[in-house]
Amino acid sequence: MPETVTLLVPTLNEIDGMKQIMPRIKQGWCDQILIVDGGSNDGTVEYANQQGFETIVQKRKGIRHAYTEAMSHVRGDIIITFSPDGNSIPELIPSLIAKMREGYDMVIVSRYLDGAKSEDDSLMTAFGNWMFTRMINLLHSSRYTDAMVMYRAFRKQIFYQLELNRDEAYLPERLLGTVVSTEPLLSIRAAKKRLNVCDIPGDEPPRLGGKRKLLPLRWGAAYLLQIFREIYYWR
Repeated sequence: MPETVTLLVPTLNEIDGMKQIMPRIKQGWCDQILIVDGGSNDGTVEYANQQGFETIVQKRKGIRHAYTEAMSHVRGDIIITFSPDGNSIPELIPSLIAKMREGYDMVIVSRYLDGAKSEDDSLMTAFGNWMFTRMINLLHSSRYTDAMVMYRAFRKQIFYQLELNRDEAYLPERLLGTVVSTEPLLSIRAAKKRLNVCDIPGDEPPRLGGKRKLLPLRWGAAYLLQIFREIYYWR
C-alpha cells in the first residue's frame, strides 16, 4: 500500500497567495491538506474553511511552532512543507512524492540545482542561503545545494527521530529573542544521522501579496549559532 502524504501549509495573512496557488493543487495528489495558521486577520482562515481545507490555528507564534503543533494532526507518512505565498510551485508536488517513494527520507526542492533559480531572493538572502548551505556541507559532511528552503518532503517519523519537536534544540533563537524556522536544523541533523536525502531542481517564483516574515539579521545570527552548536550538541 503506498505511503500517505500530508501537504502541510503554514499561513499568516496569505489570502492573495492562497486564492491563486491552492486551486492549482489537484485532488488526489495528497491524502491530507492541513492549513496551520499563525493568527491571520486578512481572511486566510475563512477562505481555507470555505474551500474545505482542514485548518488549525497555532497557539504559539513562529513558523517552527506551526510545525510542532501540526504534528499531532498530521495523518500522512510523508509530509510536504509548502508555502502558499507563491514561492512553492504546486506542480512539483507529484515529482516530490514520486522521489520520496523511491525510498528517500527527505527530498528538497532546490532553488540552485541544475539551472533552477529564485526570483524572490534579494542580494542578502541569496548570499545567506549560499553561505549557510556551504557551512552546513563543510561542518556536517553533507552535499546540499539548498539546505534552507521550506519546500521539501520528509518522513513524519524523522521529525521525532531528529528531536525537532524539542524546544532545547532551538536555544540559539531564544538567545536572540526570535523564533526561527525548522529547515536548517532538519538539514543538519538529517546529515548527521546519515539519512537518505536528495535534491530536485525547482524555481522559486516571487511572492504573491502579503509580507515577507523573514528577519534576516536575527534569523541569520540564530542560524549561524545553530550550525556551530550542532557540531557538538546533538549525536
